[in-house]
Amino acid sequence: MSSPADLTLAEAAAALRAGALSARELLQATLDRALLTEAELHAFLTIDHERARAAADAADEVLARGETTGPLHGIPVAVKDNMVTAGVETTAGSQILAGYIPPYDATAVTALKRAGAVIVGKTNLDEFAMGSSTENSGYGPSANPWDTGRVPGGSSGGSAAAVAAGSAMIALGSDTGGSIRQPAALCGVVGMKPTYGLVSRYGLIAFASSLDQIGPISRTVEDAVTTLEVIAGHDPLDATSYRGEYPQYRSSLERGVAGLRVGVVTELAGEGISPDVLSACRSVVDSLAEAGATISEVSLPSMEYALSAYYLIAPAECSANLARFDGVRYGLRVEGATVEEMTARTRAAGFGPEVTRRILLGTYALSAGYYDAFYGQAQKVRTLVIQDFTKAYEGVDVLVSPTSPMTAFELGSRTEDPLSMYLVDVCTIPSNLAGAPSISVPVALDVASLPIGFQIMAPALGEEVLFRVAAEVERASGWNDRRPPLVEADHGV
Repeated sequence: MSSPADLTLAEAAAALRAGALSARELLQATLDRALLTEAELHAFLTIDHERARAAADAADEVLARGETTGPLHGIPVAVKDNMVTAGVETTAGSQILAGYIPPYDATAVTALKRAGAVIVGKTNLDEFAMGSSTENSGYGPSANPWDTGRVPGGSSGGSAAAVAAGSAMIALGSDTGGSIRQPAALCGVVGMKPTYGLVSRYGLIAFASSLDQIGPISRTVEDAVTTLEVIAGHDPLDATSYRGEYPQYRSSLERGVAGLRVGVVTELAGEGISPDVLSACRSVVDSLAEAGATISEVSLPSMEYALSAYYLIAPAECSANLARFDGVRYGLRVEGATVEEMTARTRAAGFGPEVTRRILLGTYALSAGYYDAFYGQAQKVRTLVIQDFTKAYEGVDVLVSPTSPMTAFELGSRTEDPLSMYLVDVCTIPSNLAGAPSISVPVALDVASLPIGFQIMAPALGEEVLFRVAAEVERASGWNDRRPPLVEADHGV
């Protein structure tokens, strides 16, 4: 590799401990990469040069004593801009929060800092994490480093693009209906959604509280494990935080898949999936069989209704969560003659069209006379999804499918058709409805040389078997040395 920016987290951590690389040199390499790529990618909303350099220098002082503060010591990390960061503007990709400087860190951000991470900056996203392409950002879209005329996915598109390009070694994203896994698939990196409650949501600006979950985006499965072990843990500040034991997942990475039962989801392996994606995923399944796994087809009948249920439940929760953005306490304020007029003007000016659409949809679904017909029915479907998963896991250890039904699509190609954009999440949404863990691992390129992601799903708290299978998929794909053309062609990798 020509630059430290292209190391994995594990490689960089080893080089730092050995004294072959300083934290300041590592940070500078990632900042240099951002300088070269940001004009085309717009992965970041804020690059926090001053604080990052101070943190890197402090990390080097500790290293000089032969010590480290944790597994992320000196590692440059990016954070999706819907997680509050003390003293750094946090906008959630919305103009309604332009200029908002939080006085505290999200629990996940605090965990990163305690582990020694160097926070490079805040990444771009679809406004309030509502979208599948990062085109809904109030600050302009991000681009895909594999083809800058295409989307990076969403809503954590900035985080995925930054990791793929090397302007961050790892990143945090949030996943409400696929917003970590889908951009990871489109950008050729690893993206993991933990079990609901495994990572604290305190300090995450809420979209849909029963679905939102913070998780890692990284270049390798091992790096995802390292990051998850840092940010997972019970948090008394989050009432939904898991209170049980948090096992170490690293031991599962070398165990292989011999004897494991892998179920291929029938409803996510046919119509509506790109032929290139299907072919790549079938090859991965074949490799799992060769490695000793038992393969079977599994039907989840409720998948047919999961997308529709999600787009009632998530907007209903967002309409309640976003009521707090009223122009009174923080963020944008557009003056009016009355409080009601001021609030209406502020929200009209501050919210983009997709957020407005979802607020209206959610408010309608919760309104008198429609609650039972829409929101109530959607919750019943959610129960069916959970029951289907529970029944499936009686016969298999993990379920697999494509992460996205297609590879990265052209910027602007779906913005005028919300339904076609929503369909991009058809493979990822079920895990959110079930509250279960899921991971996307890059496995191949399509005919247009765009990344294809392979999704592995496991039962709630099944992260150990999830990583076990993911590591085998990664080994079989031989993906890890691949870098986007934007990096290879322009920057000498």
